Amino acid sequence: MKLKTIEIEGVEHGVIQDGKPVYINDDGKETTYDPVAMHTTISRLNNESKTHREAKETLEEAAKAFKDLDPVAAQKALDVVKNLDDKKLIDAGEVERVIGEKTAAFKKELEASKEETETLRSQYNTGKINTAFASSDYIKEKLAVPSDMAQATFGKHFIFKEDVMTPVDINGAVIYSDSNPGDIATFDEAMEKVVKTYAHRDSILKGSGHNGSGAETPGEGGKRSVTRKQFEGMSALEQQKIATSADVKITD
Repeated sequence: MKLKTIEIEGVEHGVIQDGKPVYINDDGKETTYDPVAMHTTISRLNNESKTHREAKETLEEAAKAFKDLDPVAAQKALDVVKNLDDKKLIDAGEVERVIGEKTAAFKKELEASKEETETLRSQYNTGKINTAFASSDYIKEKLAVPSDMAQATFGKHFIFKEDVMTPVDINGAVIYSDSNPGDIATFDEAMEKVVKTYAHRDSILKGSGHNGSGAETPGEGGKRSVTRKQFEGMSALEQQKIATSADVKITD
């Protein structure tokens, strides 16, 4: 990676774009870097690390006061006392029965609540992913397949961690931004990286050629060429086959 420069009156000057220096990566792609944002991100991460460490030390210190306590015995004693106070029961067997009934009822309510929460969370996450694919500028401008087909192929690369949609590569590693190191990549940044590693990317990227006849024609390298109009008139199954085939190229 090197700084992009231009020569002015025999002197090399760094190129500035939107107030940020422009660098050229090894693959020739130009990227801007924001030093202020990088410094802010690093400071934030350092503060978060310090906060987590201090919280851990506080919990460890508090736990020392209970090091000799048997949690199982303590819980059992609390349950027995509560039932005796509520029902004024003396018979130990009756106490155990009441404890069992209350525990079963509580577990049932808890499981129902968990299922409802998970259902709502799943619906929310699915909605966020649907919206991200449907509104993606990268998909609209760069891909020759509709957003729902792109989602069917690449949706697995967008998962939720702590209720935040996070892009991951084929190995499950988080995809980070090139222009803002330390930050997670935006949806379009991540899509561009994921598509680059896709084995059949040439069949889904928009081509530069146009076929006026509307017929399927041989493309570059002997590939079959299908116009976007033809593609949109196909069934969902045919579209899926075309989108995942390395021998077919979709053109505008």
